[in-house]
Formats: sequence, C-alpha cells, structure tokens
Amino acid sequence: MKSFVAKDPGPNRTWLLVDVADLPLGRVAVKIADALRGKDKPTYTPHVDTGDFVVVINAEKVKLTGNKDDQKIYKRFSGWRGGLKETKASVVRERHPDRMIRQAVRGMMPKNTLNRKAISRLKVYAGAEHPHEAQNPQMVEWF
Repeated sequence: MKSFVAKDPGPNRTWLLVDVADLPLGRVAVKIADALRGKDKPTYTPHVDTGDFVVVINAEKVKLTGNKDDQKIYKRFSGWRGGLKETKASVVRERHPDRMIRQAVRGMMPKNTLNRKAISRLKVYAGAEHPHEAQNPQMVEWF
C-alpha cells in the first residue's frame, strides 16, 4: 500500500463564505480555524498547508452568550509601563467588529509559521457585502 502525502494546492484553493449572524463566536471560530488549516479535509497533513480561503460576513451580528458583551474584556499591551489597554466586548463590536472574530480564530491556531500564513487567508467583513464575488465563494452551513 502506497502512502499519500498531501501537496500545497497553491492557487487552486477553495473559497468558503460563512455568514456568522446569530452564531456563537467560539463555535464559529473553531470551524473557521479548521478550514484555514485544512483539518476539515480527509487529506489533512500537519506539515503541509492544505487549507482554504475563508470569507466571513456579518461579523457585527455574531452572538456572545450570557453577559459577555459587558463582562468580556479584550486586553492589549504596548510594552511600556502603564501600557495595558482594556476594552469591553461591546465597545470592540461597535468600533471594530472584525477584530472579535480575527482574535478568536488566531487564538485557536497553533503558533508557528505555517499557521501565520493560514491566518492571512481569513477575510472578515462587518456587513453582508464583500469584494470577493469574482472568486465565487461557496456558502457554508455549519450550524
């Protein structure tokens, strides 16, 4: 029996379209991370980048369960003393709704060079419009 080794698809990657309106943030982020890495395919190989492009729309309508809109805090640190900035999830959703999804997906990816390339294939948009109609993305229904 011959063994199979996956190859990098190069320009032949599939484009997936995900509408995250009224879907839980964490559950959607897991599915997106798996699609970016290629783990949803039977030909998944950990050392080969076989993932797809993922276009996320309606990021401003993603659902946070419980009281997370007021209790969840996003932190960033500048590296200087007193440089810790804390922002509630409701403020982040209002100002930059794409960052909530981007940060959740990034946290679920391994920290290595292969997945830094994969996270660059994630395209997140706050509304329902996106500029990737020419790529003919396939609508995905995960839930």
